Amino acid sequence: MSTVTESKLRGSTTRIKRLRNISEKECQPTISIERALLLTEAYKKWEGTCSTPVLRGRAFKYIMENRTLYIERGALIVGEKGHKPWAAPTFPELCCHTLEDFDNMNHREKVFFKVSDEDRRLQEEVIIPYWQDRAMMKRMNALLPEAWHDLFNAGMFTEFLMQRGPGHTVADGKIYKTGYLDFIERIDREIENLDFNMDVNALNKLEALKGMRLTCEGMIILGKRYAMRARALAESESDPQWRAELLELAEVCEVVPAHKPETFRQAIQMYWFTHIGVTVEMNNWDAYSPGKLDQHLEPFYNREIEAGTLTRDQAREYLENLWIQFNNQPAPPKVGITLKESATYTDFCNINTGALRPDGTNGVSEVSYLILEVMDEMKLLQPSSNVQISRKSPEKFLKEAMKISRKGWGQPAFYNSEAIIQELLNMGKTIDDARASGIASGCVETGTAGKEAYVLTGYLNVPKVLELVLNRGFDPYTQKNIAPDLGDPCTFSSYESFYQAVYDMLKYVVKVKIAGNNLIERMYMQFMPVPLLSVITDDCIRKGVDYNSGGARYNTSYIQCVGIATITDSLATIKKHVYEEKTFVMEMLIKSCKANFKGYDAVYDLIDNQTPKYGNDDDYADDILREVVQSLQEVISGRITPKGAKTVVEFLPTTCHVYFGQVMEASPNGRHSGASLPDGISPEKGADRNGPTAVIKSASKIDQLKTGGALLNQKFSPSVVAGDQGIANMSALVRAYFALDGHHIQFNVIERATLLDAQKNPDAYKDLIVRVAGYSDYFNNLDKALQDEIIERTEQNFG
Repeated sequence: MSTVTESKLRGSTTRIKRLRNISEKECQPTISIERALLLTEAYKKWEGTCSTPVLRGRAFKYIMENRTLYIERGALIVGEKGHKPWAAPTFPELCCHTLEDFDNMNHREKVFFKVSDEDRRLQEEVIIPYWQDRAMMKRMNALLPEAWHDLFNAGMFTEFLMQRGPGHTVADGKIYKTGYLDFIERIDREIENLDFNMDVNALNKLEALKGMRLTCEGMIILGKRYAMRARALAESESDPQWRAELLELAEVCEVVPAHKPETFRQAIQMYWFTHIGVTVEMNNWDAYSPGKLDQHLEPFYNREIEAGTLTRDQAREYLENLWIQFNNQPAPPKVGITLKESATYTDFCNINTGALRPDGTNGVSEVSYLILEVMDEMKLLQPSSNVQISRKSPEKFLKEAMKISRKGWGQPAFYNSEAIIQELLNMGKTIDDARASGIASGCVETGTAGKEAYVLTGYLNVPKVLELVLNRGFDPYTQKNIAPDLGDPCTFSSYESFYQAVYDMLKYVVKVKIAGNNLIERMYMQFMPVPLLSVITDDCIRKGVDYNSGGARYNTSYIQCVGIATITDSLATIKKHVYEEKTFVMEMLIKSCKANFKGYDAVYDLIDNQTPKYGNDDDYADDILREVVQSLQEVISGRITPKGAKTVVEFLPTTCHVYFGQVMEASPNGRHSGASLPDGISPEKGADRNGPTAVIKSASKIDQLKTGGALLNQKFSPSVVAGDQGIANMSALVRAYFALDGHHIQFNVIERATLLDAQKNPDAYKDLIVRVAGYSDYFNNLDKALQDEIIERTEQNFG
């Protein structure tokens, strides 16, 4: 076997250094057309001869029977979504890419995917003719009403499910206790118990269960094929060490996923095979996350350590290999607005470490600390890593996590265990399910792992609601009337009457958005069942109902609200200066925004320096914040979708805060035309002038326990958090915020000067990683607008 001698490579062993180097330096993001071709062959063979769930099950099994298997030399954990590392499959049943899409992916500077001439030919000759009129995106665009398209094109909201399928998908503990042969037995029992006399849905249940069974067969075939492949490679291998390792790999794959895992390594491989299966079945928004990985692996670790069949170093090497496998899987290619929503290779797998146990006790274990070490050593974009901090978490665990965060690459993020559990209780989960499976996934989203379909439906541009009121329903970006004219904003006699117009506009926008959500949800119920994901989600087998049709124990539909600080500060400007102090009239404020404040220096100065702003523990601004959040809750929360899901508000942007700012004029809070909105519930850039404690006190005035998650970024220079005192200050800030029921906080620790230099000299900063929103990314992978947004975030201190 070849070795790696470069000292800068990260990893605890030579093997890991080599594998990491391949993933980071030798692989190029490419399109993998194989899945699309196999899917097309399966659909041509069986479409029209069976029900849709069975068709999807047969297609999945066909893919697993015929796909390329890749085993990297020296790998301990195997499985890729494409035919090789960093090869991203396409999903033409969701979005059938045009040749122009392929050309754009191939040539774009950021988040590119190289497309071979042969793959381009196959897309043109095979994929497009079959899928261009069948794809979900095409169906949606044809069915969604004009009012929806008007608001969508204006950047009023986005739609997640045009190019990716419903998530979230998070593992609980069942796959470590149940093999896929056991799942088949459960499915067969449910089929035997169907009552075709009294149950009018029995036939539908039968078809759903048959589809689930087929995917289990596909998973078993995947493991068997990998075992056979490893043995075949061993037969011709001259290196005795690698030959022995191939035979060991074959033994692992003969156990999982057909049977439940018995060892630490088998448990990791069981998860990873399931991860590959779920993400090949459907391009779910947010890939299949491991959930509470430390708690899932702890029994295997303890048993083997005690028996002497595993060492701590071996366990670490297995985990480091898993980290590399995550990093090998870029998020499938996106185009258009969906790319603007999430312009990153990161696929948002999020590992929760240190969460409370099912009985409510502290969940930190030796495996928790091991995961922290792996996270720190590997320093990879994927998987995203977080720590759950509760009142019961050891201070040592918090500080060890903080030492990693202080290094400045944005991981881990910090979540409040008690807040997560209470949020789940408020959404109707049982205390047992909330404790056992309460996790944060994706960016900051709260859900119950293995028991819930909690689906992101798109971002809502909250401050643009105000912009539409000020423009009487006319959108300056698209130059169209896209919303009701609620009256001349200069004629409202009071702030209360003006705010009522904002509230009414919000109701209109949300009404259109949710009507679209419901139509899209029905389409996924009809055309896109996910039988494998249904197998591993309670209670789909028991009900005989697909994950996308409401089969999960819990179903939630999220709308992600963006720009809460911008609309809060804008309303503070209007309330204080137009209605209370009358320092200028509404007409002048509107003209100032239209002119991007050019020639209106006096107005801008009043806004910038003499207006209360969110993020400073100022009740004037924070009371407006509470009112806006309450309005969002009234208009959005609790709406029931066709499959029985409850609609919930959350606050996160991914990269959409940049796009939303680009489609807006200047805002009454002094934000200039085209400038990015703030991320999550973070204050407007430069508005938070009273330090980090004031920020968390303002943020805590949002009732975050009624949300499904709220993202808060904070930025420090390295000198501010240096030494033991720096760790103590950051830890105290987290504890204080969580005592105030804050949901989430994360940190960028980097000098502004470093970021500015990285913009000018990107080749000198190829490995620079920063925290963007709910994820980290290479600074060089971000477009300039997003780089500028991160640079302009307020640098806090503890003075």
